[in-house]
Amino acid sequence: MKNILITGGAGFIGSSLIGSLIENPDINITCLDNFDNFYDPRIKKNNIKTYLKKNNFILIKGDICNLRPVKRKFSKRYDAIIHLAAKVGVIPSIKDPVGYTEVNIGGTQNLLEFAKEIRCKKFIFASSSSIYGVNSNFPWREYDRNILPISPYAATKISGELLGHVYSHLYNFQFVALRFFTAYGPRQRPDLAIHKFTKLILEGKPVTLYGDGKTKRDYTYIDDIISGISSALKYDNSKFEIINIGNNQPVELNEIIFLLEKALRKKAAIRGLPEQPGDVPLTFADIRKAKKLLGYEPNTNLSTGLQKFVSWFRQQNEENKQ
Repeated sequence: MKNILITGGAGFIGSSLIGSLIENPDINITCLDNFDNFYDPRIKKNNIKTYLKKNNFILIKGDICNLRPVKRKFSKRYDAIIHLAAKVGVIPSIKDPVGYTEVNIGGTQNLLEFAKEIRCKKFIFASSSSIYGVNSNFPWREYDRNILPISPYAATKISGELLGHVYSHLYNFQFVALRFFTAYGPRQRPDLAIHKFTKLILEGKPVTLYGDGKTKRDYTYIDDIISGISSALKYDNSKFEIINIGNNQPVELNEIIFLLEKALRKKAAIRGLPEQPGDVPLTFADIRKAKKLLGYEPNTNLSTGLQKFVSWFRQQNEENKQ
């Protein structure tokens, strides 16, 4: 029987991960989430509502910045902690750098301290492709030392990786940082581009395009992200690792809009604005390490993934009308 603590478990990636694990009766899941109002908390509650009936699922409402009130509800032993909770977003972090530091660095250290206290042997940390900054050494490799983040959010994520190395070294537990590259798919946060664009196109409202639309992202479908996390749960051959989880195929933003128009069968109205500070022109994951260590292989191409997302989005709209 495995006991797993998942922070941020009601969010996009967290709830999808729980959905992939919950049917295994040999796994007990504790979901910790504070249901903050960065976006409508009802969305997160809806993400996990079916899990509440499961005997191997416990929901704890709590904040990683202050674990003391909720520690008594935790299991006395966790085999793994999967830390997905964070203040998210590059642009919002520029407006609130102190808040991002408090949550993403301070909260991560609190969880590392907790892992130390209970002698947890595995800690999986959700890092981000944003840590690479503006880096011309494509595709981006984990061992690249020329890494200079250009947003507070990115800086907090690389800080989390460094803290993980310290705790892994001092207290002898495994720390695996997974650098996610632009996750998308069903349950995607409403503030993210694909979700926003889909909603605006269907409503006949202009899509705001920052820059010329030629920025490229390595879009990774949620099932492939979950596959990477699940493989990291099983991985035990080294004590500290940083691993890219991406698709290895950067795609222009203009192409994303074209594919969404095709999936939605509706033309997008475009409203152009200047580029935003903190945005990078290209993200591009080298996934050879993930393949070697985790047997990772992304299986969902962008066109298929967007079709699945659009189908989910339409279904959600119909359910909300009822």
